[in-house]
Amino acid sequence: MSADTTLLILGASGDLTSRLLLPALGQLLRLEPHRRVRLRGAGMEDWDDARWRATVRHSFETAGFAGALDLVADTTYERADITDAGDLARLLAGNEGRLALYFAVPPAVAKAACEALVDVDIPEGTVLALEKPFGVDQASAHELNATLARLVPEEQVFRIDHFLGRSTTLNLLGVRFANRVFAPVWRAQDIESVVIRYDETLGLEGRAGYYDRAGALVDMIQSHLLQVMAILAMEPPATLHERDFRDATSAVLRATHVWRDDPAKASRRARYTAGEIGERRLPSYVDEPGVDAARDTETLAELVCEIRNDRWAGVPFRLRSGKALPEKKGEIVVTFRRVNHVPDGLTGPAPGSVLRFSLGPDHMDLELNVNGGDDPFELERATIGADLGEGALKAYGEVLSGILDADATLSVRGDAAEESWRIVDPVLEAWRAGEVPLDEYPAGSLAPDAWPALP
Repeated sequence: MSADTTLLILGASGDLTSRLLLPALGQLLRLEPHRRVRLRGAGMEDWDDARWRATVRHSFETAGFAGALDLVADTTYERADITDAGDLARLLAGNEGRLALYFAVPPAVAKAACEALVDVDIPEGTVLALEKPFGVDQASAHELNATLARLVPEEQVFRIDHFLGRSTTLNLLGVRFANRVFAPVWRAQDIESVVIRYDETLGLEGRAGYYDRAGALVDMIQSHLLQVMAILAMEPPATLHERDFRDATSAVLRATHVWRDDPAKASRRARYTAGEIGERRLPSYVDEPGVDAARDTETLAELVCEIRNDRWAGVPFRLRSGKALPEKKGEIVVTFRRVNHVPDGLTGPAPGSVLRFSLGPDHMDLELNVNGGDDPFELERATIGADLGEGALKAYGEVLSGILDADATLSVRGDAAEESWRIVDPVLEAWRAGEVPLDEYPAGSLAPDAWPALP
């Protein structure tokens, strides 16, 4: 039986492939065995088919998806320089069904490969999937977009953001757009502030080659959290089809600016020093192998943005992410304004209600002011919670599902990628100029002592 899609992984011998892509593919094929996928690998390593199949088998088995092995039993591997037009032409020839190229390589290599593809005949319908970061600033993102536009139509380009998984995204949209209790108050008149945070307990974990040149602002806020913000803040789209959905999120990013156009006051940065997280002892970031202390790379970053449109003007959106923090925690915190008047006779504080979305596993909590149990005239806080479900697929499984279906709805569109860089470029410039101090925090602590607490 011929395949509907050939998934060709470029950089197949790398860590991303064995650690994330192959386990996710195994899960996807086990849950959806009707998919007819031919898997191919290509890379610089001098592997043969047997070595590649052993890698696939080990990744599937380690992740518990050995039952999917028979679906890719004939997978093959070719040694190739993916920045060479001749090697790429050979790889792109003779595939079954639609071709999906997954660039599981560093961004600089992916850029060079795309430039080489300009001189190659690309089969009609080919999908190109590229990992973050997409460029290193707005100008380089624009240049790469121009190259990709010469290769395939925009809807066949997948700029990967695994944060935009179907379950998380649809949970946000369902709560916001399918409930009249929230839809009318999703605006500046009723919402005081929004916090989007993603805390990691991991330290550098041997990723100095990439992370020490990126840092928390680029690695997480530019690449991921701004996209989450765009989904949270977008106008209601007519449909969830690719064009309507991505038009709505891109419009948010076009309206987004650093708070009061002051990147020095609207941003913070810090890096961890030695400390303990549970039973793990972490060295200072600057003592990690491969780190160049002179780069002043931050491991914790915060950026306050504003969305200058009628719905959101004046609401601070606070985005924060970092490493070596006390617990893994991803959440969106929407704080509503206090009511205008509490009747005399009700006692106690009445802060604004708070809606929290926990990201992975997805959960929602709504904090409300209610009458007390012992004294009905005294207000107290109560929380109503609901599990929203994790979704059937891992994050990269959802990514691969979209690629194999050629559905780009939850990938980052070219203009959105450029806008994300436009937002953070002034902050990076202020940091390079020394306008924002590089604070420190012990590994296992929440943040430097002087930083404002999170709600």
